[in-house]
Amino acid sequence: MALGRGSSRGTQKGHEPVTGTDRPTSRDVARAAGVSQATVSLVLGDKWRGRVSQRTAESVRSAAAELGYRPNIAARNLRLGRTRTALLVVPALTNDYFARVYTGAARVAARNGVGVVLYPSPEGVGPAPDPFGSARAALDGVIASSMAVGALDAISGDPAAGTAGLPLVMLDSEPGAAGAAATVNLDLADGMRQVMDHLGALGHRRITHITAAVDSWTFHVRRRAFETAIVGLPGAVAGREPAGLSVDEGLQAARRALTAPGPRPTALVCDDDLLAVGACKAVRRLGLRVPEDVSVTGFDDLALATAVEPELTTVQLPADEVGARGMSALLGALDGRPPEPPDILPVHLAVRGTTAAPAEG
Repeated sequence: MALGRGSSRGTQKGHEPVTGTDRPTSRDVARAAGVSQATVSLVLGDKWRGRVSQRTAESVRSAAAELGYRPNIAARNLRLGRTRTALLVVPALTNDYFARVYTGAARVAARNGVGVVLYPSPEGVGPAPDPFGSARAALDGVIASSMAVGALDAISGDPAAGTAGLPLVMLDSEPGAAGAAATVNLDLADGMRQVMDHLGALGHRRITHITAAVDSWTFHVRRRAFETAIVGLPGAVAGREPAGLSVDEGLQAARRALTAPGPRPTALVCDDDLLAVGACKAVRRLGLRVPEDVSVTGFDDLALATAVEPELTTVQLPADEVGARGMSALLGALDGRPPEPPDILPVHLAVRGTTAAPAEG
């Protein structure tokens, strides 16, 4: 027999499931967890930190899960005047890095009763048109990955122009940009330093940078870090070949680098794993070997990095964590919490099979 709405649901362990059309309430969760309704609201609204203990929060979440309790989002939204919807803007969906960013953002959003709309900008990293009749009427906030703040004016609003702005969080973008409530970035410069330290320790001195021909902060940082590192490598000779973000463009750029007049580079440092896979193909098509004749490195650690043979030495970027931190920052802005300093996440070089000491001195 189903329990009535006001009936006790039992102890924290082994709650009787709700049946029929009877829905559990926050009062039921409070009784099951042995706490007040206010505590339930704090925990399920993700505002418990510093107010209740971790153990109590886990007890409330466990009771809510066992009872099948879901907050009345519609009523809460009406009270707050919110849509409980966030927009995640990315340059494209052809790169699984952005899929992982979305996964992290959606995980945090789901815990807080927020929906996430994923929007690949038709203009890439350029100005992103408003996907709705009015984004400011349909959304609570915007998260943008690997784009410039100005590219989001049509969506988030431009306070300088008198247009009411939505809270905006920037990921992998210019830190401290005006108009952004928060930024979450990766230590890309350190990632490139790790690549160059690795190649330098192996003995490479003729190194060509296959650089992404994309006008965005994330690739500008990688290029500047390469240029700084090559200056600090005694006896190093650097080359540079720009390429669009595709396997074929990487192949063509690597072919140009390897067939140019003069001594052949012994290592190709690529701004992206797609470019690195193309570079590996170019090496083999020229009758050379990876890594015996030419070492190749990537950046991002996409799924294809371990799908190729030999597996790709590349910089691992914690895209899932970037998305999660970005959503947490947006929720903080919506709750009126003061902005935190720019969040910078560490990266790690995964050394695999595409790098080795050069065959020649």
